[in-house]
Amino acid sequence: MSRSPKNETDRGAATARPAAAAFQLAPSWRRDWLPGLALLVMTLIAYERVRHAGFMWDDDRHLTANPVIVGPLGLMDIWTSRAARICPLTLTTFWMEHALWGLNPLPYHVVNVFMHGACAVLLWRVLKSLRVRGAWLGAALWALHPVQAETVAWITELKNTQSCLFYLLSALFFVRWLAAEGGAARDSRARDYALALASAAMAMASKSSTVVLPVALLLCAWWISGRWRWRTLIALLPVFAMSLASGVLTLWTQRLEGANDPELSRALPERIAAAGNVVWFYLGKLIWPNPLIFIYPRWHVDWTHAATYLPSAAACLALLILWWNREGRIRPVFFSFAYFLVALLPVLGLVDTYFWRYSFVGDHFQYLASIGPLALAAAAITTSLGFPWKGRSVLAPLLCGLLLSVLAALTARECPKYHDTEALWQSTIAENPGAWLAHNNLGMIYEHRGDPEKAISQYEEALRQKGDYAGAHSNLGAILSRMPGRSNEAIAHLQEALRLQPNFAAAHNNLGIVWHNTPGRLNDAVAEFKETLRINPDLAEAHNNLANALRKADLMDDAITEYKEAIRLMPGYADFHFNLAGALLRIPGRENEAAEQLEAFLRIKPENEMARQLLAQIRANLP
Repeated sequence: MSRSPKNETDRGAATARPAAAAFQLAPSWRRDWLPGLALLVMTLIAYERVRHAGFMWDDDRHLTANPVIVGPLGLMDIWTSRAARICPLTLTTFWMEHALWGLNPLPYHVVNVFMHGACAVLLWRVLKSLRVRGAWLGAALWALHPVQAETVAWITELKNTQSCLFYLLSALFFVRWLAAEGGAARDSRARDYALALASAAMAMASKSSTVVLPVALLLCAWWISGRWRWRTLIALLPVFAMSLASGVLTLWTQRLEGANDPELSRALPERIAAAGNVVWFYLGKLIWPNPLIFIYPRWHVDWTHAATYLPSAAACLALLILWWNREGRIRPVFFSFAYFLVALLPVLGLVDTYFWRYSFVGDHFQYLASIGPLALAAAAITTSLGFPWKGRSVLAPLLCGLLLSVLAALTARECPKYHDTEALWQSTIAENPGAWLAHNNLGMIYEHRGDPEKAISQYEEALRQKGDYAGAHSNLGAILSRMPGRSNEAIAHLQEALRLQPNFAAAHNNLGIVWHNTPGRLNDAVAEFKETLRINPDLAEAHNNLANALRKADLMDDAITEYKEAIRLMPGYADFHFNLAGALLRIPGRENEAAEQLEAFLRIKPENEMARQLLAQIRANLP
């Protein structure tokens, strides 16, 4: 990643003002619309296959079953409650999209692909404003590299693309603010500074991994002026304050989501040792992106052996050597590697996130960080091929075009992995047979499809890979409870799940179902459902199950209350309305209310003839 001019500024003699002034802004957008359009079109072509894709894995948690998106909560709760998680602005975008086109997956994919393309255009402008050689090629490499497929083809990772958009906007306005120091109008500089701050705030509200932005901006300032300046640091204090607030919020949110689980507990030396592996792993995937797996094998790090720390020591030593030789030709290498490390800081494993229980790495975690090495690669390619190419052989552009075509083809090959949840887990197992989460989740798919034998096989394989996996014990117990003669096995698995994870709401709920169907254990069922709701009061299914148990105990008023709460939490689930109608019919004088619930049921399932006949019968008997 080198500058376009052939002669570099003399660092010993240069003053701050001329150095900054030397970085004049790139030409106007109107002059360069064609290269930007080319970036966008190439991105759309590479990701054309995602138009056939649907929702997958935790898209339900963030979108399709998120109460702040589909009800009963709403936009206000996104910004005023813990429902925001780490990405309130991204959830706001989902909320607006849902208002426009409901739960049709195609528009969500289109938005994410366009967002990625827009990020590529912005990256080109940022690199060009920094006068990085091969800026357009760097943006194209980043846009088409197959390591980005996980982010772009996964609807939930709008978190990445949207936060990156504002991240790059902040960088662009900040570079403009720095470049205009040599004499631009004060109003223009103030506007650029304000826009940089506003974009930074929107980036961190879209995803908290952008907390590295102030350090990245400091690196850009150093790249421009050749030294660290106190005035730049002072100007970035508001961004550092945003970063601190976002980081604290993220740590709190991750604890709520289970990042403080004892299973994730690791000693600090182990974290430091693993961090070095993470750095070189991500760099290796940029150089050779094969295989790309949704869940990579989770490393075992024995921090008691000195050799375990060699990758971390190598990363630190490389940074130190590059810093020591940071002038001349090494300067862009230092800038690129330093940025790469800074952008990876939130995902090195030094602090816990929920994903670490599956793997210490994931392709979508290096979305921002990959900018540095790929921009450096583009600068090296451009320099070695003799840029500019005017009047020269067409070989250089052809070679670059071939490289981009290969990357685009590899990206297109990755997209089918994210077609739906089943394709995701099958492709994961094909590359990583030990991915216990994939086996468990594939079992859930088979179970919902009505293939219990395949489901049981996958749950058992998950437990062979990870015998203390409470989720697989719970799922296996639940499906065994519905099979004749296997209730004792079911109870054993559910109790083991609760031994491993006492506050596991789903396991309590599943055990409650078993007791509900076991003669003489109705009180135990009620107790399990109440414990489920103590742990997770927003679990609509548990409210419905508790209502069924109370109804069986002839506690009809309490049952009706629980049915209504289940409907409040999931108003679009038809069976809750039908169950409430049945409870209301058990109380004389409440037939009108029962008819209303049956009407609500039929609006969701109009083909149900039994409900239609029951409603007709009620209406015929009403005065």
